[in-house]
Amino acid sequence: MTRSFTPTTYEDLDPDRRPSFAAALIPIFAVVAFLGVGSAVLGLDPHPPLLWSIAFVGAFGLWLGYDWEALFDGIANGLVMGLQAILIIFTIYGLIATWVSAGTIPSLMYYGLEVLSPTTFLPAAAVVAAVVAFAIGSSWTTVGTLGVAFVGIGAGLGVPAPMTVGAVLSGAYAGDKQSPLSDTTNLAAGVTNTDLYAHIRRMRAGTLLAFGLAVLGFLALGLRANGAIPAGRIADIQGALGETYAITLLAFVPLVVTFGLALRGYAALPTLVAGVFAGVLTTLFVQGVGFVPAWETFMYGTAPSSGSDLVNDLLATGGLTGSAWTITVVVAALALGGILERTGVLAVIAHEFTAAVRSPGALVAGTGVSAIVINALTAQQYMSIVLPSVTLRNTYDEFGLDTDQLSRAVEAAGTPTGALFPWHAGAVYMAGVTGVPTLEYAPYYLFAFLSPLVLFAMAATGYSLEATPAAAAAPAAEKPNATSD
Repeated sequence: MTRSFTPTTYEDLDPDRRPSFAAALIPIFAVVAFLGVGSAVLGLDPHPPLLWSIAFVGAFGLWLGYDWEALFDGIANGLVMGLQAILIIFTIYGLIATWVSAGTIPSLMYYGLEVLSPTTFLPAAAVVAAVVAFAIGSSWTTVGTLGVAFVGIGAGLGVPAPMTVGAVLSGAYAGDKQSPLSDTTNLAAGVTNTDLYAHIRRMRAGTLLAFGLAVLGFLALGLRANGAIPAGRIADIQGALGETYAITLLAFVPLVVTFGLALRGYAALPTLVAGVFAGVLTTLFVQGVGFVPAWETFMYGTAPSSGSDLVNDLLATGGLTGSAWTITVVVAALALGGILERTGVLAVIAHEFTAAVRSPGALVAGTGVSAIVINALTAQQYMSIVLPSVTLRNTYDEFGLDTDQLSRAVEAAGTPTGALFPWHAGAVYMAGVTGVPTLEYAPYYLFAFLSPLVLFAMAATGYSLEATPAAAAAPAAEKPNATSD
């Protein structure tokens, strides 16, 4: 469950401090320029450009007449929306370290190398990730556990890590979007006043089509990756794993505990904490490591000394302390999103968009675009769902569209695309736990492109855009601009 607040709408803004549309674009262009120049031109980490952006938007807010207390409230609201993400990042960095020391991830790699081939690996990774994410309702947990193991298996098979991460992310987000246990799925339904299962049913056709196309894409990539594995490569990796860890089915206890609790409906954070304790206990009793060293691994990470440099690199982790870089980026990005929301910049832009809508198809497509833009500006997927939903739900009523049309649009475009922006909380997390930079895995994260594209195609053709019975029966004159797109 996410802690939330009600975003500021256009009507909520004090007219004396409400920026014009032209003025609202100034901080938007500034943020884009700072992030673009800082990252692409100067090669800086995201932290300095984010700080520049926060300072600029803060100064803009002071110019509008907001005082520091109001701006700080906006920052606090942004952090509240992302609090669960921050705590999950803290926990999962420690969890990955304990699962390595417990032999869980090494055992997954060892057995996976025996049953998978370069040709089948990518589509299999996508499908398995989708099934697991659907079952447990968490794309982040899926990537932070099975995804890390898949990167190791793919490396042993000669599959480039960015391809592996793209396949795992595609499956994880596709499964997450269809899961009744997912926090974003429940959030999209809740904030639009839509029945949860009506929301899931409305998303099903588009999700299945987008994911099916992604799997076909990974099958084609797998055929390209079907080269000869160097003689002895897999045996060398398995030998290094077996010499360093006790490879046994008992090492899968943390996996069973974590996914078992998730399947029973327990929330993500306590489930992951239970996974940490299971990892430490397995380290103690299966790997024979002492109590203090096991918890030091949770804190400081792993640095295996096997006979394989590849294994050493794949299984080196930072532990809890290794999350500092990721956490600081996420906190800065959430603060920026909160201050953009508080100064009314996002509300004004959303209002202008609503005024420009002329058809149901344009409304749905525009909702998807707004979710993507808000993802980029606020750096967290919860805001990309909440803000368009609150701003546009009355407009959907005016066009006679059910609320599940709105919930589908914000989730189809908002949930999967966040991991494409390097400063976004989701992207920072995915890059951190997999060790693959965002811009390297992004071209292979096919579902992030296909999900909104399928939504736009459905909107353009009018497919699945039927109006509510009451609205369909109303005279055309009573439905403003409700023309077919």
